[in-house]
Amino acid sequence: MGFSCGLVGLPNAGKSTLFNALANASARVESYPFCTLEANVGSIAVPDDRLDRLAAMFPSKKKIPTHLDFIDIAGLVEHANEGEGMGNQFLAEIRAVDAILHVVRCFEDSNVAHVTGTLDPRRDIAIVETELLLKDLETLSRTGKHLHLETKGPDRLAPARAAAWDALVDHVARGLPVRSAHIDHVIEDRVREASPLTAKPYLFVANVGDEGENGFSADVESAARERGAEVIAIRGRLEAEIVEATATMEERSMFLAEFGLSETSLGPLIRAGYRLLHLVTFFTVEGPEVRAWTVREGMTAPQAGARIHSDFADRFVLAEVMDLPLLIAAGSEKALRESGKIRRAGRDYSVRDGDVIHFICS
Repeated sequence: MGFSCGLVGLPNAGKSTLFNALANASARVESYPFCTLEANVGSIAVPDDRLDRLAAMFPSKKKIPTHLDFIDIAGLVEHANEGEGMGNQFLAEIRAVDAILHVVRCFEDSNVAHVTGTLDPRRDIAIVETELLLKDLETLSRTGKHLHLETKGPDRLAPARAAAWDALVDHVARGLPVRSAHIDHVIEDRVREASPLTAKPYLFVANVGDEGENGFSADVESAARERGAEVIAIRGRLEAEIVEATATMEERSMFLAEFGLSETSLGPLIRAGYRLLHLVTFFTVEGPEVRAWTVREGMTAPQAGARIHSDFADRFVLAEVMDLPLLIAAGSEKALRESGKIRRAGRDYSVRDGDVIHFICS
């Protein structure tokens, strides 16, 4: 599995419907709580017109896009942190993802029961956030006990670790997420090992009705602003129905246009996921493939090469880097090379979004 985004929210918020719209998948969708008992995983090709333009220069090569994984995690309820509604299993699945997409119900439908009986996005957001915080408090407190036991041993840093950990536990106990805490360097590794749920990057997905944004989605936007988070409004059911009813992108575009939509939610959500996870895309044209790859911002050329083959990092000699617009303007790699516009980069080079790279290894 590559980089992953988990769809999290209350039961019947529309997570599975949204998952089907995103992945063109066949996740089971029903109108009662806990329909989703196991996480559905969709590895979704990232649409990228840069890859299309690059592939057009190499018509004999196979085009392979990069992928982002979306995971439909069953709905959380109050007391999930205590195991309510299979909460422990679902919280463990959230711990495994790289980012959280918090799906909030913003549509009214008498045929789809709301787990609390009424629609209130702010309350629904608070329920999910509270469960994540309480689970983190339990996890961090358990680790804290071990750290205090270590203060009785010979490790001179143990008291500093215990004190820093106590400060973090107090932060969460006050209802504040781990992502907003100052993490002392002496516990950075331990925090990564604990993988707190509220440390994960997140954004809100307002699942609106067929008519589009409304007062409920405005509440989600307000809550997102207060938290410094991004929000994307999606007509989940409408998009899922369009995906199910169409066989080609042309047909899908026609249906979307009828509702004033220029694209499905896949594009905006993937772009938001890339921003959230600080990801960039580079391309290779080696062998029989024109291929896109996803890495984190700041990754060096040897590290990026290791995504292609694990021994590239150790065998790395240099990278030949081409600027994609310049390559397309030149018309061929040969012409770009003859113009002297292919750069040679060493081990310290940080891969940039849109780079086309030849890795030269020993």
